Amino acid sequence: MPKSKRAPIKRRFASKGRSKAAARKSAAPHNRTRELSKQARVLALLRRPKGATIASIMEITGWQPHSVRGFFAGVVRKKLGLKLASEKTNGGRVYRIAGGDKPGVIEPDTSAAQPGA
Repeated sequence: MPKSKRAPIKRRFASKGRSKAAARKSAAPHNRTRELSKQARVLALLRRPKGATIASIMEITGWQPHSVRGFFAGVVRKKLGLKLASEKTNGGRVYRIAGGDKPGVIEPDTSAAQPGA
């Protein structure tokens, strides 16, 4: 039995213009936090000198308490590498981003990157 000969399939590309890589380069960078996002609002609260409570963060974001604590651990500490200080007060526990004396300067948390001895 002879094998059937099929003509090679011609592949057509959907876009003949710019490549995907060129389109990605011209797009806006996504590494900045949007000003009105929940993450930006929570970080602004944490940067205040008086800090923020879990209850206040729950109120502005609509998150559950475990979600706020997860945000602290996953985003603030791990992803952004910031030091998060907490203090027990009469009104409850207050969290703030620890760092330098200047409001715009935040020291990254280097203790997480170093292995424990």
